[in-house]
Amino acid sequence: MQQKEFQLHDEVEMKKQHPCGTNRWKVIRMGADIRIKCMGCQHSVMLPRAEFAKKIKKVLSSPGE
Repeated sequence: MQQKEFQLHDEVEMKKQHPCGTNRWKVIRMGADIRIKCMGCQHSVMLPRAEFAKKIKKVLSSPGE
């Protein structure tokens, strides 16, 4: 399985929905942990990089596009 490429400020789709009903998230911090913010309710979550890589489905848009 190939590693999905993501960068700071990318909008990503996760495999599971957030309780607010959306699965669109924005990457707002990168390091050993990844902080993502829900695009529906603005709730933010911090995940270890390995866990985030397993839960991400695809990158929807990048800031450079």
